Amino acid sequence: MNIPSTLKSAARTALLGAFTLGALGTIAAFAQEVAAPAAEAAAPAAPAFTVDKGDTTWMMVSTVLVLLMTVPGLALFYGGLVRTKNMLSVLMQVFTITCVVMIIWVFYGYSLAFTPGNAFVGGLSKMFLSGVDVTTLSETFTKGVAIPELVFVLFQMTFACITPALIVGAFAERIKFSAVILFTILWVTFIYFPIAHMVWFWGGPSAYSDPSGLIFSFGAIDFAGGTVVHINAGIAGLVGALMIGKRIGYQKDVMAPHSMTLTMVGASLLWVGWFGFNAGSNLEANAYAVLAMVNTFVATAAAALTWIVLETLLRGKASMLGAVSGALTGLVAVTPAAGFAGPMGAIALGIVATCVCYFFVSVVKNKFGYDDSLDVFGIHCVGGIIGALGTGILVNPALGGAGIVDYSTADFAAGYAGTSTQLWAQFKGVLVTLLWSGIGSAILYKIVDMIVGLRPTADAEREGLDLTAHGEAAYHP
Repeated sequence: MNIPSTLKSAARTALLGAFTLGALGTIAAFAQEVAAPAAEAAAPAAPAFTVDKGDTTWMMVSTVLVLLMTVPGLALFYGGLVRTKNMLSVLMQVFTITCVVMIIWVFYGYSLAFTPGNAFVGGLSKMFLSGVDVTTLSETFTKGVAIPELVFVLFQMTFACITPALIVGAFAERIKFSAVILFTILWVTFIYFPIAHMVWFWGGPSAYSDPSGLIFSFGAIDFAGGTVVHINAGIAGLVGALMIGKRIGYQKDVMAPHSMTLTMVGASLLWVGWFGFNAGSNLEANAYAVLAMVNTFVATAAAALTWIVLETLLRGKASMLGAVSGALTGLVAVTPAAGFAGPMGAIALGIVATCVCYFFVSVVKNKFGYDDSLDVFGIHCVGGIIGALGTGILVNPALGGAGIVDYSTADFAAGYAGTSTQLWAQFKGVLVTLLWSGIGSAILYKIVDMIVGLRPTADAEREGLDLTAHGEAAYHP
C-alpha cells in the first residue's frame, strides 16, 4: 500500500497500542467477563472424578503426536512443495508460529477458549493458567471420568499451534515474516479462540445443561476439528491469498515443488501424528478412541487411492504429489467424523471428499486464477466442509455410525435426531465458521498491512525469502 509516512506511523502507533490493550487487558470488549475467579476456582468441588493413568498417558502421547504433525510434519510437507529459495522461510514460519502460539495459549488463549463467558468466547478467569495446577481436572465424555487439566491444556494447545501454521501454505513464497507473526497473534486471539469456544465449550457430562458455545448449542458435532481447524484455516488462507495477490511469475514461470521426497516424508509424519489429533480427541483410551484410529487409517487410504485413480484416468499418470494430496484430503475429511462414523462410512467420506477436492484443486483454482500456493483452501476448507456435513449423515447408527450421546437420559443413550435435523445443525456450524473466519481474517490482514506491510519487495521475492528475510539458505552447494 502507498500510505504517507506520517499517516502510516500514526496508524502503527494507534493500532499497536490498541492491540496491546486488546490482547492483554481488554479482550473482554468482545468477551463476557466471568465474575469472581476465586469463587469459580472453588466451584468444581461437586462430583468426585475418577482419573485413570491409562487415559492420562494416552493424552500425553496424543499431545506429542499432534506436535509431530506441526514440527516437523507440516513444516516438511510445505517446505518440499515450495521452490528451493523459499524452503527455509516456510520452515521458519511454521516453527515460529508454533512457539508464539504456545506462549499466547498459556497467557490467555486457553481461558478464552475453555472457560464460561458468552456464546462466542470465554472469559479471562484462567488467564496465565490461574487456578490450573496438578490438582485440577477436566471431565472427559464419560460422566465422572477425568484427566488432569494440565494435559487437556497442552493437548488443545497443539491444535491452536497447527491451525495458523496451516494458513501460511495459501500464500507461501510471498509474505513478510513479520507479517506472518503479527497476523498469527491477531488471528488466534480474535478468530481461533472464539471458534474453538463456539464449537467445543460445554459443561461436560456432569453439567451438560450448562451454557455452551454457540455452534455446540446448535447440536453440531465436530469430533476433532473439521470446523475449528480446517474450515477455519482454509477460508483464512483463501482470503489471504486473494488480498496478498499472486506470486510473481504465477502461471508463467515453473513453480514445481523442489523436493517431493521431503513432501512425502512430511505427509507421512502428518498421517502418523493425526492419530493423536483424531483418536486423542476422545480424551480417553477406550473403544471410541480405537474407532477414531480405525477411521483415520481407512479414510486416508481410500482418499489417497481415489486421487491416484483420478489422476490415472484424467491425466494418464499417477503422481506422488497426487497421492499425498489425496491422503491429506482423507485426513481432513475424517477429522470431524473420526469418532462418529463407522469404518465403511469413513471410507465413503474419503472417496467423496477426494473427488470434490480434486475438482477444486485442478479445475476451480485454474478457472478463477487465484494463487492458493499449496491448496490450503482446496483441501482444508473444501475437505473440511465435506467432512463436517458428511459427519451429520454418517453418525447415524443405521449407517454404522456411533450415534450422538444424549446426556439427558439416565443411561446416556446414543441416538440420532434425523438426517435433516443433523445436517441443518452441521450447516449452521459451517456457515458461522466461514463468516467469522472469512470476514475477521480480511480485517486482520488489512490491519497487518497497515502496520508492517504484507508483501516483501518484488526484488526480495525474486531472490527468495530464505536469503532476504532470514539471511541463510536451506541448501549449500
